[in-house]
Amino acid sequence: MQDPFSPDERPRKKRFVLLKIDAALDSFLWNAGFRIADTWERITIFFRRFRMYGWKRVVFELLGEAATWGTVGAVLMLTLALPAFQATDKDWRNSGDYAVTFLDRYGNVIGHRGVIHQNSVPIEEMPDYLIKSVLATEDRRFFDHFGIDIFGLVRAMSENARAGGVVQGGSTLTQQLAKNLFLSNERSIERKIKEAFLALWLEANLTKKQILATYLDRAYMGGGTFGVAAAARFYFGKDVREVNLAEAAMLAGLFKAPAKYAPHVNLPAARARANEVLTNLVQGGFMTEGQVVAARRNPATAIDRDANESPDYFLDWAYDEVQRLAFRFPEHALIVRTTLDMGLQHAADQATEASLREYGQSYRAKQAALVMIENGGAVRAMVGGRDYGESQFNRATKALRQPGSSFKVYTYALAMESGLTPQSTIVDAPITWNGWSPQNYGRSYAGRVTLETALKKSINTVPVRLAKEKLGIDGIVKMAKDMGVETPIRANKTIPIGTSEVTVLDQATAYAVFPAGGYQSRRHGISQILSYDGRLLYDFERDEPPAKRVISEQADAYMNQMLTQVPVSGTARAAALDHGIVTAGKTGTTQAYRDAWFVGYTGNYTTAIWFGNDDYTSTNRMTGGSIPARTFKRLMDYAHQGIQLKPIPGIEDPLPTGDRTPITVAAGKNNTPDDGSLPPLVRPRSLSPETTTLIRTLRDDLIKAPPLTSPDPQKVASVR
Repeated sequence: MQDPFSPDERPRKKRFVLLKIDAALDSFLWNAGFRIADTWERITIFFRRFRMYGWKRVVFELLGEAATWGTVGAVLMLTLALPAFQATDKDWRNSGDYAVTFLDRYGNVIGHRGVIHQNSVPIEEMPDYLIKSVLATEDRRFFDHFGIDIFGLVRAMSENARAGGVVQGGSTLTQQLAKNLFLSNERSIERKIKEAFLALWLEANLTKKQILATYLDRAYMGGGTFGVAAAARFYFGKDVREVNLAEAAMLAGLFKAPAKYAPHVNLPAARARANEVLTNLVQGGFMTEGQVVAARRNPATAIDRDANESPDYFLDWAYDEVQRLAFRFPEHALIVRTTLDMGLQHAADQATEASLREYGQSYRAKQAALVMIENGGAVRAMVGGRDYGESQFNRATKALRQPGSSFKVYTYALAMESGLTPQSTIVDAPITWNGWSPQNYGRSYAGRVTLETALKKSINTVPVRLAKEKLGIDGIVKMAKDMGVETPIRANKTIPIGTSEVTVLDQATAYAVFPAGGYQSRRHGISQILSYDGRLLYDFERDEPPAKRVISEQADAYMNQMLTQVPVSGTARAAALDHGIVTAGKTGTTQAYRDAWFVGYTGNYTTAIWFGNDDYTSTNRMTGGSIPARTFKRLMDYAHQGIQLKPIPGIEDPLPTGDRTPITVAAGKNNTPDDGSLPPLVRPRSLSPETTTLIRTLRDDLIKAPPLTSPDPQKVASVR
């Protein structure tokens, strides 16, 4: 038995083991630290051999900093390059696998897009002086640089500094090609960075000859033409192989600003520009003064053409539509009959340009876009911007802008579908929704008002209150999509007053539902597609489904009842048409006056108009009831001359029963308004509606008639 008073040996053994572990750990850490310190000292002693003093140290410090920041810069540049190189993923070599000839609604040729076979000319077959003219003017060091011309950039900067403005560009021909192939005309640092990287990519993947050939084939040359071969045919009526030196110089001068120097628009400016090109040939050492003197004395003359005959914005959109539809058939050489009416297109161009010239400077608005749809869905006119030569970006189909109050119609349409009426009342008072408190335009409130009054006065709190208390946001989004808005809509609480961006084409498509009796507008720009041997490949009426009802007949009548009051006693009085033509529509003005809209319609046409600036800068308090409404009136007054007027569904016709006499306006000095504004557009004389109806009936009868068969020769002989 163990003595209870003797000490226990087990705790002592345990403490002894722990002490041994502690000692071993201390020894290991001390030895490790000693060895690390010794190693570090050896490394330090070794590198002391390379320590620099005096001026050498300064040099090496600078090199070290340069290497550090160079690495940071390389990573940054790679990050910036990735978005640019993503543009090369598509089949950029193919400008469009289709060769398309476009016709207007009456069968007249209005333009070409895609691969135009007759315009494909190898660079070896082009005149030598044409190539030299392009290089002397656009990029003299083209064969010496790697896509970015450092010396040319420095020279351009010094010349611009000396002149006190931009007189010489620093972009190489390769950079210009990169912009034409992959980028837009947007003026931004981001675009210039992408352009530089893409120029390097092109130089790495193409030969100089291929770059030059692609540039000559893809550049926009004005008049709806792309490439020097098409431009030679358009301006001079001859093959590019046959142009003389004066004509070659005029073509080479178009690359800088085709809209400004197009000879069919401004021949004196085109000749002056061609003379600069001839001077560049001499200064660049490509030719002597004696070789160009004849071209100076005998400048080129272009074929007389209408300066506005090419509806380029519409053609770009129609070509996209062709590519969307063309998967249905194997043919790639196509003739496309469009819905465009060139008379209305010219009127739309003139109306927007006249408004910008008359009011643009005072309102500080530089751009406009417009889409006109005949009730039935046919797009009759499209304005994608002020100058296609300056910018090919289509603001009618691609620019996403806030619609402001013009978006309110979707909320009110849903309200009418939900059982409310124009005379239903609602409170116009301050409202807060999850911390957001919308304000009315005049910062005042009217108390209890009818929905008709709220819409025509464009009260902001009412559609917000409807959305919050009765309708919900999802229903409004669905209504807008059902009516034809294709742009994705942000489903948040602010959309009842138009904060989610849409296109002008979206608004025109959706508003066309109202004069269509509540059915889909079936908006389209292509009526038929044919092969070159005459086979009908696509017909809109045959191949597209019939229109579906979007809103009920009663709701549509209620909406028309309210919207016809806007030009009478609401925010769009400037849009009311002459001669008692019933007009309906809605204005839209966005925050800080960045966008001004008017979208309106009659029984015949629907037109959406936007004014603003590409850079989103504010205008000078421009509202939808100002320039947009006036432009709408100018165009629509013209459009309704000489046509059979149609009523708006659900609206009592103000004209006497059966009196649908076409409106005619005689051209003359008496048409000038008393307020000093521009005179109205006047349609040229044409067939009366009765004659047009008779001719169409005869056409339909001839189409339905059985084909003629060859007579039997024996029966003919017996008759004789």
